Amino acid sequence: MTATTLYKNHLQSSSDLVTTYKARRAGFVALALEKNRKATPYVEEARVLYEAASKVRTPFDILNIEGIEAGLLAAAGLSDKSLNHLQREDKLEAINGLIKNFLEPAGDKFVEELVYRFLLTRGDTLGGSMRNIGGVLAQRKLSRAIISTLTIGGKQYQWLHSRTRRWAKMSDDDTGIELFLRGLNWENQHGIRTLIYNLNVPLVKNNVDLCLFNLDPEQLRLTKYSNPNTYVALGELKGGIDPAGADEHWKTARTALERIRVAFSGIDLRPHTFFIGAAIERKMADEIWLQLEAGELSNAANLNETIQVASISRWLCNL
Repeated sequence: MTATTLYKNHLQSSSDLVTTYKARRAGFVALALEKNRKATPYVEEARVLYEAASKVRTPFDILNIEGIEAGLLAAAGLSDKSLNHLQREDKLEAINGLIKNFLEPAGDKFVEELVYRFLLTRGDTLGGSMRNIGGVLAQRKLSRAIISTLTIGGKQYQWLHSRTRRWAKMSDDDTGIELFLRGLNWENQHGIRTLIYNLNVPLVKNNVDLCLFNLDPEQLRLTKYSNPNTYVALGELKGGIDPAGADEHWKTARTALERIRVAFSGIDLRPHTFFIGAAIERKMADEIWLQLEAGELSNAANLNETIQVASISRWLCNL
């Protein structure tokens, strides 16, 4: 089997790519669980705010409570971002407006009103953070599969922390590193390989979900990702599970992959391209299969199918 047909290790036809009802249901449950996990800090903050505000008798007395200003500002409808652009007097005006217009009219239920309005603002913050949660969960799932492939293969790796931007060596306990992982580095039979997530590729002039290079992290830093010859593979990862948005996700990915092919072919290069998606409908699956058969795509997988994810992870690790 040639390098261009290795997708047949886990795909026999376009039907294998289609997302099943069972996988879709599991995906929605996973999103709900993650939303609840991310909501937990806000619920705990609301409890603390409730306890503190319950100690006073009138709405204006809450101004005398130390240590709850951030909660009051949130209840007033101010986001964390907006606070960076407001002066002290602006913040106080917002809190006074909250008390006068909403807490006082609530009478002896002003504490409950305060907490409800706090949760409304925090809920909006949570909603914003959840918009790309499918992509986040997809990246974690693929990262764990790649890490497992390297570990099973006896390969040492380094990983890039998304917050500190520092590379860390493989440890005996790698539990949870996929939560903070933005890149991986290892060595295979072909040489050094480094995988970077969510990278703006200079040649393509656009963001690409996954880029695999034939350089180590330090060499990559020096090149600033601008040497087209260092790209081994580029791929799109779409983690949204809602079938209503599946076609749009594929159109976005298809356009991005075509942009990649055009940009690299313009300088006589042809790195591997691949697609991994959670919501793949029948029409999409047929289009993806045609691109695989024509050699336009090097590989593809349904993120919900464990065997497919494991197979495409082995493919990536051995390129």
